[in-house]
Amino acid sequence: MTKADLRARFLAERRALSPAEVERRSAAIANRFFLLPAPETTRTLHVFLPAEGRNEVNTWLIIRRIWADSPAVQVATSVTNWPGKTLTHYAFTLKNPLIANRCGIPEPVTSDQLSVASNQFDVVLVPLLAVDKRGHRVGYGGGYYDRFLAQCRPDCQKIGLSLFPPVSRIDDVEPTDVPLDECITPDCVWKF
Repeated sequence: MTKADLRARFLAERRALSPAEVERRSAAIANRFFLLPAPETTRTLHVFLPAEGRNEVNTWLIIRRIWADSPAVQVATSVTNWPGKTLTHYAFTLKNPLIANRCGIPEPVTSDQLSVASNQFDVVLVPLLAVDKRGHRVGYGGGYYDRFLAQCRPDCQKIGLSLFPPVSRIDDVEPTDVPLDECITPDCVWKF
């Protein structure tokens, strides 16, 4: 299937999930994340924040547990730079105020913070709508994460979080698409 077909299909499938089902699947994903070796060796973790009303994976379950159990891990998240279609990353703590951007994605208010360079991340948790069995993903179509992931170190673990299992194949993968190393679903961890 094409990215456009998969985007439409999985947006509809996500909308059909109840809030309780999204939370159940998100909890299963968070539990699987903490069984991976990555959290034990991570110094700097990038995590996306779920947009309000989009039935995205609730990454707050991961963030709060890292803050509680692994305070030495620096957690960072992004602010969207619309004109350049890029992301700028900032260290993120419980004290940081958030404001929703024009797509409803919570972003830190950054007036007092220093940015974190893309090459500092050990692990990036990647949002997606669909993933295939080769690790290629379908996002919302802006290319923000592909540009970001291309700037990360080669040893940075790129881990997708998906409410659904992978599809067989995305037909229109482009050379600029950066594949994932792993994807966590509620039922298993896929390694690519």
